[in-house]
Amino acid sequence: MKKVLFFIESLSGGGAEKVLTDLVSNLDATKYEITVCSLVDVGVYNDYLNSICTYKSILPNRDTLNALQKRVYGIRYNLIRKMPAKWLYSRFFKEKYDVEIAYIEGFATKIIGNSTNPNSKKIAWVHIDLYANHWTKTEYKNLQEEKEVYQNYDHIVSVAKSVQDAFSKRFGITNKLSVKYNPIDREDILSKAEKPLDNILPKKGIRLVTVGRLEDQKGYDRLLEIVKKLKSDGFVFELWIVGRGSQQSDLENYISDNDLHDVVTLQGFQKNPYQFVSASDAFVCSSRSEGFSTVVTEALILGKPVVATDCSGMTELLGDNEYGLITENDTESLYIGLKKFLSDASLRVHYTEKSKERSVDFDINAIVKSIEELL
Repeated sequence: MKKVLFFIESLSGGGAEKVLTDLVSNLDATKYEITVCSLVDVGVYNDYLNSICTYKSILPNRDTLNALQKRVYGIRYNLIRKMPAKWLYSRFFKEKYDVEIAYIEGFATKIIGNSTNPNSKKIAWVHIDLYANHWTKTEYKNLQEEKEVYQNYDHIVSVAKSVQDAFSKRFGITNKLSVKYNPIDREDILSKAEKPLDNILPKKGIRLVTVGRLEDQKGYDRLLEIVKKLKSDGFVFELWIVGRGSQQSDLENYISDNDLHDVVTLQGFQKNPYQFVSASDAFVCSSRSEGFSTVVTEALILGKPVVATDCSGMTELLGDNEYGLITENDTESLYIGLKKFLSDASLRVHYTEKSKERSVDFDINAIVKSIEELL
């Protein structure tokens, strides 16, 4: 059996973390002995992963510590972020693995890229457009250092062709690249979506839903601006935002200041977001940048029409507006797109049918098999 290590910063509930969980649970257990290691023991998938593979973390969950332990934790965390990556690797990973995978950009990629195990195959996963959103640069001294880390890998996987193109444009690396779409468990999603929601008020017109971390990347600040305009236009609709993140209080303040409580509901993090998507009339992706959007894929699996901004992976998912409505990636264009969608019942019916048509294309077995060939 091959010993495979996946390293990730945390399992905090984002799309990459969910996809990793689906991937690990579908890899052939007779071929691979899998370890998932996170930097911090935070997330919603930890217990489940521990039941199907070896799961461990370098640091504990900060929320479980007392005041003194939290101070020590803070010191350790800051030291880890500053220490040489090669030294950290040798300290973190005493066991020898046949395959070592950095499953997220940034810190995890830097650590595995400095592996002291000369016999392992090293794979980096890229989930986002690093040309449009070069968020990983804070982990490195300069662009050259980051490029050199990637050159230490045997293979670099991107989750969409557009993500791969952006990666090559950023780092000038054109070899050892491949595209592997996210493995998503279609049957599991459909099963979970069947469970009815409790204590949900009747719909107020068309119900829009979006799912994601409450961070700048997801564009919920501009989505609320659009909601305000659409309400002023007289449209009868509501928006559910499912997720949590650092912008929570900012979004709450905007909703309060602009009297949007009757339109917008922040649903918080949900272990089963598919119930919420299933109970909606359409899915909205307002992201400033993406890789290959897990939540848009899930919305299509559930047969929901999609309105999305034009970021990486969207044309691969939705075609040239064939399976969903793609707008330019700015506030005004998304506003116009949503206004058109809310105004035109025939358009909503059309994209509902096209979404159902696209739904059958997501075969997790074929995708996992192609990833196993890489390992």
